[in-house]
Amino acid sequence: MNRNVRLALVLTVALAAAGIASFGVYRVVSAMPVREVEVVSLQAVVAAKPIPVGTIITSDDVKLVPWPARNPVPGSFTKIDAVVNRGAIVEVAENEPLTETKLAPVGAGGGLPPTIPEGMRAISVKTNEVVGVAGFVIPGTRVDVLVVVGKGAKDEAVSRAVVSNVQVLTAGSRFDQEKAKAEGKPIPATVVTLLVTPDDAEKISLAANEGQIMLTLRNPLDVKPTTTSGAKMATLLGAPAPPAVVKRVEGRRIVQPPPPAAAPAPAPQIYTVEAIRGAKRSQESVK
Repeated sequence: MNRNVRLALVLTVALAAAGIASFGVYRVVSAMPVREVEVVSLQAVVAAKPIPVGTIITSDDVKLVPWPARNPVPGSFTKIDAVVNRGAIVEVAENEPLTETKLAPVGAGGGLPPTIPEGMRAISVKTNEVVGVAGFVIPGTRVDVLVVVGKGAKDEAVSRAVVSNVQVLTAGSRFDQEKAKAEGKPIPATVVTLLVTPDDAEKISLAANEGQIMLTLRNPLDVKPTTTSGAKMATLLGAPAPPAVVKRVEGRRIVQPPPPAAAPAPAPQIYTVEAIRGAKRSQESVK
């Protein structure tokens, strides 16, 4: 037997032995029982699908899932009956646990009213694509309400922020909101509902009746109230020019341009002279 044959025989035997050993280890490992570490859990009610604001919860909207008992969600529910027929006051995502803070009280119903905090009011204003900041005024954003009054008398027109830093509750219909979110586009709203105090509701109502309302979008981190004195037409365009002078000469009407503004008087020229008094010298100014 030559050297090449012996080498091939040794390699064949080594590969066969390695394969048999690997198969034996696999059989032993697969025959070992699986050890499961039991985690103490409890049942928690979560959303089975996205739940919009104002939805009345039904048994089809929620489900029970195991939740680690060591880290329970504060205010969560363990029974589906505890959340059925209650309204959602915030938007709940799929598989998100339901809590007391996300649901309206029992018997409060659904829709917009349960989402209004105590002492606050919801007021709707008519908007369009321009007033609604090109559709970027969506639920949850914060805006200032501006009003323009006196448009009939141009010299008396005034624009001013009457209410600042108010929250947008709804914009358009629910169908418009869901379609815009699915397509990633702004919400084309014709009506925007704002969350305001009773005093601010009166201001907005008067502004909408007496003038034209505009909305300005705010950064949610900017919580300082808007304090401005307003903009007037006179300050916007500057002081008006003096009227033209009209004269009548022998029955003819002659219009003369307004006199030019008087040039400011030139400042007096100051000269400096050197005065010598005895052994002292000094510089004196003479006009």
